[in-house]
Amino acid sequence: MRTHIDTLAAVRNLGILAHVDAGKTTVTERILYATGTTHKRGEVHDGTTVTDFDPQERDRGITIFAAAVSCAWNGHRINLIDTPGHVDFADEVERSLRVLDGAVAVFDAVAGVEPQSESVWRQADRHGVPRIAFVNKLDRAGADLDRAVGSLRDRLHPAPLVVQLPIGAEDGFTGVVDLVRMRSLVWGDDEGTAMEGPVPEELREEAVRRRRALEEAVAERHPAALEEFCDRETLFAATLTAALRDLTRTGDGVVVLCGSAYRNRGIEPLLDAVVAYLPSPLDVPAVRGAGEDAGQRRAADPGAPFAGLVFKVNASATGRLAYVRVYSGTVEKGDAVWDPGSGRTERVARILRVMADRHVQLDRAVAGDIVALAGVKSARVGATLCDPGAPVQLEAPVAAEPVVSVAVEARRSTDTGRLAAALARLAEEDPSLVVRTDTETGQTVLSGMGELHLEVAVEKIRRDGGPEVTVGRPRVAYRETVVGGVSGFVFRHVKQDGGAGQFAHVVLDVEPLGPELGVTGFEFRSAVVGGRVPQEYVRAVEAGCRDALTGGPLGGHPVTGLRVTLTDGSTHVRDSSDTAFRTAGRLGLREALRACTTALLEPVAEVAVTVPEDAVGGVLGDLAARRGRVGGSRSRGGAAVLTATVPLAELFGYATRLRSRTHGRGTFTTRPAGYAPAPPPVR
Repeated sequence: MRTHIDTLAAVRNLGILAHVDAGKTTVTERILYATGTTHKRGEVHDGTTVTDFDPQERDRGITIFAAAVSCAWNGHRINLIDTPGHVDFADEVERSLRVLDGAVAVFDAVAGVEPQSESVWRQADRHGVPRIAFVNKLDRAGADLDRAVGSLRDRLHPAPLVVQLPIGAEDGFTGVVDLVRMRSLVWGDDEGTAMEGPVPEELREEAVRRRRALEEAVAERHPAALEEFCDRETLFAATLTAALRDLTRTGDGVVVLCGSAYRNRGIEPLLDAVVAYLPSPLDVPAVRGAGEDAGQRRAADPGAPFAGLVFKVNASATGRLAYVRVYSGTVEKGDAVWDPGSGRTERVARILRVMADRHVQLDRAVAGDIVALAGVKSARVGATLCDPGAPVQLEAPVAAEPVVSVAVEARRSTDTGRLAAALARLAEEDPSLVVRTDTETGQTVLSGMGELHLEVAVEKIRRDGGPEVTVGRPRVAYRETVVGGVSGFVFRHVKQDGGAGQFAHVVLDVEPLGPELGVTGFEFRSAVVGGRVPQEYVRAVEAGCRDALTGGPLGGHPVTGLRVTLTDGSTHVRDSSDTAFRTAGRLGLREALRACTTALLEPVAEVAVTVPEDAVGGVLGDLAARRGRVGGSRSRGGAAVLTATVPLAELFGYATRLRSRTHGRGTFTTRPAGYAPAPPPVR
């Protein structure tokens, strides 16, 4: 048993999180190189990285699919997931965070906190994932650690605990001062292992000042450190390390390190920090069951019944792999596992240690492992796999709601079946892709998180040997909402066609959910008194009202942003039933919505546009023409950063337009910003 505990204590499951182009993949590559996992440094610009192995990732120079790798450092096993940084693939980050114990958030030393940095940070907050921060690219012109830490504090609101001081600036950045152990780490031009030495004399006063500030910040938040600080007016390195570990794992502080991944400077201290501060599977709470199994707990114990969660599926035409985080127990090759979601027993044919697109076969996987299972044919993303003798259902990650759709069809009618199979594989791998058939036009519609998301999906069909596809113009997912409601709307559902009839009488109030347009969600209340509508029928009315939200009166778009109150009703002694009241709720709300004043909502995005100063005027005019509302402007490294809220429908093709206006020097990033009123249609 002690061996199991020691083994689990030496495991770290972490993700690399950041805004696109902050250097996540380069950090991952340098970690693999520093740990001896690879013997040559891969480069994003050369298309030679381990984790960006998909041809589209190498062509586009961005991470699209979360890739898992495994390495060893100082007696610890590190299972690492390199996640995408582009907003269109945020759902891939969400699924990864669901199974991780910790994370390294990477920030650009010049740009600081960028829009997608903020988004992934909030995602990690929701999952309660402890993290440390790595300020990258300190060798770039305009790099400033203090400014980057300031933006982290101002925009993300953690307590940053900076444990390093850079030696040199910009192109002269050569190393760091370790403020915990008060030593210097300097890398030579050959980018080999760091040379350890005393703090440089010219930085000693600054290092002492920063060490003091670090001690005060830690003592303020950690009782044991405060006690020692009050007694000695300083902290031992061991006390400081233990306190930093505790603050990281509780989320009361964020350790900040710095370096330049491209020049291989700062990676070894980052790995030491991962081992020292981020939690092992033993340090995180036992995973809880969901639904009817909410009372069950599964601790990270290899001797307990097996339970794991599928967070990624690779469903190629030549085989199928299910990527699983093992939360408890042990699974061996040939074992039978139970999928409570599908009600099927599966046989594990192979267990694989994942190294991006390469795999190492294992005989078994134990609690704390992240592995791929072959032979599990029916398990989907979010499925639980468990011991058939001790079933449990774990909470699945929630897929994001698609906001952009395109119509797709095979160029040759004989390829329709092949296209359907290819689309089914796409949706199986990525739950944020939704395939449906338009009932009015008969077209196959593919919906996703953005223009790039859909473009990548269609290209994947072609590259995987699928049929040639014709794609229609992207369309956004509109919503309808209530502006002016109705009170006391009466609806009777009476049906008599021989035998048992149906009777349900409901009185509904419908009103906007919030004072402002653009509020989303649905709320149902019951104000019925005297038992005129029994409680079981009230639940049926709510279910019927939710059924009615699928299509509104303006254009059949989903309805959101309303509150429905059941105020009265009546029943029939024989003809009332759940079915009757659910039907009354559905038809009654549809009729009520026709009597309401409704409005159309469209998805909007927050856009950050970085352009040269001489191009600001033209870019502002273009944003205004796209119905954008400019929120601010700031200078950064000789360029202007404009922030605006722009309707998603107006952003199609914006990348090409921006390049044209700025002669290729402008860039932009987006993130979802909810819904806003859409203009009335042109007649």
